[in-house]
Formats: sequence, structure tokens, C-alpha cells
Amino acid sequence: MATKKSEHKTIKIFDTTLRDGEQSPGASMTISEKLRIASQLVKLKVDVIEAGFPIASEGDFEAVKKIAQTIKGPEIAGLCRSSFKDIDRAWEALQYAGDRGRIHTFIATSDIHMKYKLKMSPKEVLESAVKAVKRAKSYTPNVEFSCEDAVRTEIKFLAEIVGAVIDAGATVVNIPDTVGYTIPFEYFNIIKYLKDNVANVENATISVHCHNDLGLSVANSIAAVQAGAGQVECTINGIGERAGNCSLEEFVMAIKTRPDILPFKTNVASEHLTPASRLLTTVTGIVVQPNKAIVGANAFAHEAGIHQHGMLMDKTTYEIMTPESVGLKSSSLVLGKHSGRHAFKKRLEELGYDLDDEKLNQAFERFKALADLKKEVFDEDLDALVADEIMRAHEVYKLSHITVTCGSFAVATATVQMEIEGNPVRTAELGDGPVDATLKAIKKLTKTKAKLQQYNVGSITGGTDAQGEVNVRLAEGSRTVIGKGSSTDIIEASAKAYIDALNKLHFKVERPMESL
Repeated sequence: MATKKSEHKTIKIFDTTLRDGEQSPGASMTISEKLRIASQLVKLKVDVIEAGFPIASEGDFEAVKKIAQTIKGPEIAGLCRSSFKDIDRAWEALQYAGDRGRIHTFIATSDIHMKYKLKMSPKEVLESAVKAVKRAKSYTPNVEFSCEDAVRTEIKFLAEIVGAVIDAGATVVNIPDTVGYTIPFEYFNIIKYLKDNVANVENATISVHCHNDLGLSVANSIAAVQAGAGQVECTINGIGERAGNCSLEEFVMAIKTRPDILPFKTNVASEHLTPASRLLTTVTGIVVQPNKAIVGANAFAHEAGIHQHGMLMDKTTYEIMTPESVGLKSSSLVLGKHSGRHAFKKRLEELGYDLDDEKLNQAFERFKALADLKKEVFDEDLDALVADEIMRAHEVYKLSHITVTCGSFAVATATVQMEIEGNPVRTAELGDGPVDATLKAIKKLTKTKAKLQQYNVGSITGGTDAQGEVNVRLAEGSRTVIGKGSSTDIIEASAKAYIDALNKLHFKVERPMESL
């Protein structure tokens, strides 16, 4: 049974883009860049911004200090190990945030970390954790403690240390999946065990911090809040150490999209998710994969014909959230080889073309042929594909095919086959280059006396698979016409443009009073 929205528990969002996210290879940020990201996080209305690791470097210290001094609204956290030197340095930077400053201290608790990294006994780790929390508490009541590698920690020891740090004054206890090892039901059981077996657990918020090594960070975070966690630590675009962290945008939109079975909510203003994602990409240079959930370029793009038809009827057929809800203006129907007639017709109508069924079918066939050559067909491609075709009802000359041979040490040769008033004709010509040879062959076949006054070539759209557009100006007597042709093959585009102009010249002779 679905719960009422007013009954939904608010989950705090702890953003660690500026700390754990910056640990992504190549993602280091300057102080000014961190401030830009932090300002966007304010717009997002995250609850906590982890600004850095103050003792890690002078730059990190200054960044945390500047953010604590400048940013208003969210709590500002600084990470530190369980040593007094780390904690003191952290508060030196965080003090400017006042009661919004959060000291986030940690120590590893798994057997493997205690034995090989810390070389400490469980008793020593427990004592160190308690001392660290008490030291941090002497500066601020806002203290978070993390059990590093918690999911690989012996569960009874984990419960013992959680209870001890809460007694010492921790108001938030983080149970991180540091190496992305756990799976949802296991993580659920860990959090539930702590909620059921730590006597003072209600005196602190249980937080979770999931890495994505097995691609389960968002799923694990959802399982944790279902078990009773009240804070989720995440990053914009899911960046972070190794395979990254729980993606903020994915977690937030999962909660927002499924309130029927997830009785939770966040304070995040989701319409700022896409701007935040794009800003982070700009700052770090780490590009989001096109099929990335929520903020990827294809997240609200539809190419399959069946999907496009459904979207034209009702967007909810294939979209479970609106693009506006994450900061986009609209969905996009991408025209490509999988697109259907409905989407093609709709886009032509939006561009101002109203074709009858016969012309639409002809245009659709040409579109499909072009789509097999290009990854995406743009509006400019459609203009080039359709516009001139409307005027070609009286074509005398039609291009069948061209074969060209040329090279650094070979004379360009073009073999052209055409239809003239329905009759197939063919010839070959030499030229100074492939275009010159092609146009000479067409001129020979058509016996035209028209003079080529101008020849221009350009790219309609970007990319190496872009269509080339050729414009030619032909003059015969007092008559002058412009011919256009387009193709991914510039030689074919040139031939089409030349033949287009010849047809227009013929049309002018037949109908001298009609304007083209």
C-alpha cells in the first residue's frame, strides 16, 4: 500500500563531489572551480557539502576554508583521519562555517584493513575512534564518524564501534561500502542489524557511502535507506575513486519517481541536476557517457520508430519522468536509421513541409537511405533532403550512378549514367579532378550549352560523416539558375547540384513566366 507523501521520511543528501569525486584520476579542481561547484550544490539544495580533506594539502585546506567562509545554506564537512593533528587542521578550516561546520573523522574497521594497513588490534581501533570523536566534539557538536570498509567488518565488532562512537558524541555514523563489494540484500541486513542491535542507535543518523565497483552503488543506497539509514553520501555524475560513487542524480530521481514503493523524499531541487552535471563536466573534463541515467545525452532521446510513435501519442509511454524535472527543456526525437514514419512526418511538419502521401513516402525512402550513412540526421539534413524535391516534379534529367577513379599519379576519370526523359544514357570523361570529370560527363550527355558561373561546397552538419552541400550557378543566354545537391559523397553532391540546375533551366524554357 502506497504511503502519503506527507508521511515520507526525508533522506539527507551528503555530497562528496569536491572530496571523493576529486579523487577520480584527472578530476583535480582549483579553489575557484570548487567554489563554482559548491555554488551549484547550493542551488541543488544538498544538505551537506564535503569540501575536501584539509590536511591532505595546502590547496585542499584553503579550498575547505574558502567554502566554509563563502557558502551559505548547506553544512560544510571536512574529512580527517582519527589523529588529533588531522582533526585540529580540519576545524581550523571549518570553523568559519560555525554550527554548520562538520568534522568527518574515520578509521578502518575491517580485519583486512586493521591487519595490513593499520597494523592495529580491534581494541586499539576502537580506542582511537572514541578519542577522535571526543576530540572533534570539543570543537563542534556536529561530528560524523565513518567505519572505513564497514561491509567487510565483522558485524558484532561493527555494532560495538558504532555504539561506542555514538556514546562519545557522534551525531552521524557512516557505514561505507568502501570497495563497492556488497549487494543490496546484504547491505540491507547490515544496516538493519545495527538498527536492531545498537542500543543507542537512535541518538545518531546512520549514513551510507557506496562505491560502484560492481555497479550497485545506487541500488545499495536505496536498500540502506529502506533498512533505516537517514543520509546518503553521493557525487554528481557518480564520479569518485575507481568506479566512482553513488550517483546523486540517480538516487534522487529514483526516490522522486517511485514514491509509491519508496516512502522517502529529499530536499534536492532536481531541476538543477542537469546544469550541475554539465558544470562538473566543464570543470573536470570528464565527459558523461551518452547512455548515463538522468543526465546522459540520450537519457531523454528516442530513435526507435515504435518508441517515437508512442511518444507522439503520450510521453508517458516511454518516459517515467519529465525532462523538465531534471533541468532539460524537452525530450528529443532523434532521427536515425531506427526512426519511423510518424516521427519523420512530425519533424517535417515542424520544419514547415506539408507533403502528400506519395511525396512523403518518397522523402522517407531517401531519409532511410541517408540514415544508413549517418549516425544522426539533423534538421539541416532534412531541409537539404526535402526542399528541392518539391520542385522536381518535372525532372528531365536524373542521375543513376557515378563511378570515379583518381589519385596522385592518375588522371581523374568519371563514368556517369543518367536518365534523360526516361531513357538511360552513359558516358565517361577525363578531367583535372573527380568533380571536373563528373561535370564534363554530365555536360556531354545532356548536350547543354550552359556555362558554370559559380561552384561552392560546404558541410551541412559537423563530423566526418556530415553531408556535403554543393551550390552551382548555371547561365544560358539570359537565364540564370541556382542548383543544389547534397550527399555524404561530395562528388555525388556536385553531380546532383549540376543536374538540379539543368532541370531548372529546362523548366524555365518550358514555363518562362513561372518563377523559381
